Amino acid sequence: MQVIKSVAILGFLISSLIANAEDRGKAYVSNQEGGVSIINLNTMETEGSIDIQAKNPRGIGITEDGHYLITANKDDDNLSVIDLTTNQFVKHISVGKNPEFVRVFKGQVFVSTEPASTGKPPVAGQQEDDKDEAKIPARIAVVDLAKGKKIREIVGGPETEGIEFSKSGKEIIVTNEADNTITVHNFKSGKLLKTISTKKYGDRPRGIKVAPNGKYYVATLEMGNNFIVLDSQFKHLKTVATGESPYGVSFDREGKRLFVATSKAKTLEVYDTSNFEKIKDIPTGRRCWHFSFSPDDKDILLACGKSDEVLVIDAEKLEVTKHIPNKEIPWGIVAYPKSMGSLDNAK
Repeated sequence: MQVIKSVAILGFLISSLIANAEDRGKAYVSNQEGGVSIINLNTMETEGSIDIQAKNPRGIGITEDGHYLITANKDDDNLSVIDLTTNQFVKHISVGKNPEFVRVFKGQVFVSTEPASTGKPPVAGQQEDDKDEAKIPARIAVVDLAKGKKIREIVGGPETEGIEFSKSGKEIIVTNEADNTITVHNFKSGKLLKTISTKKYGDRPRGIKVAPNGKYYVATLEMGNNFIVLDSQFKHLKTVATGESPYGVSFDREGKRLFVATSKAKTLEVYDTSNFEKIKDIPTGRRCWHFSFSPDDKDILLACGKSDEVLVIDAEKLEVTKHIPNKEIPWGIVAYPKSMGSLDNAK
């Protein structure tokens, strides 16, 4: 009897180990007409949702330990903090008008706030309104989660969009779509170190990513239909043509491939980073802005806000394998354990 009991216990432990080994984690989707959807990456199905107690969440981030999820809530000028051990709302933190892009880094939350933004893109070929209010600099609010409050601000350009950090962690790099610049700031002080104009390469810089080896950066130019490559000192190296309206951008974990979401071209473009030659255009849906790899790098999940879905793409075959319905206008997506993606980086 004791032997049978021991065998049963051993079987249970082995089953548990196998289950844990096969656990692929979860993805979290911010929905502009809802809260946060939870996708089980083992089944690739939506398994639930989280009430963030706010409206119009866009930017989304997750702490390195996976304890907290953060959303930027456009209509309420705040962040929501969610405890992922319970999937329960913890608190709101005020950050400033029109918060959008979120990055969590070194225990702090960096969120772009845009006091001058109308939320609508400029029309190609039309002069932008030259009113003073359109030139109000954006702020990158810096929030200390342990203190539960905003501790400082970094002054960006008008309508700051993307946020990235240098490999050393000494610089923060932001894209400023309204004045067509990329600005580099000291991480600790926020002091402006350098301004790079994108005007000659294309308008409306949006996504910004550092290569995994830290040797160069890629920034997408939404109205230029290009991305540019900058070296580690932020000098221009190359301009690469893309489909219409490139936005979200990410390398794979090894840095061998670059992925660019082109929302109006309705493709996820894949490039070989050894020469930036295109490997493939993967057909997608409408307004697909942000995406994340699964933690095991086998799949890419792409949020398509106007197609009412999250697409699952095989990262090796570069083919769509599944459509996960989502009618609440998905905006951003991150995964845990931490993964490569347009809104996050793997550890």
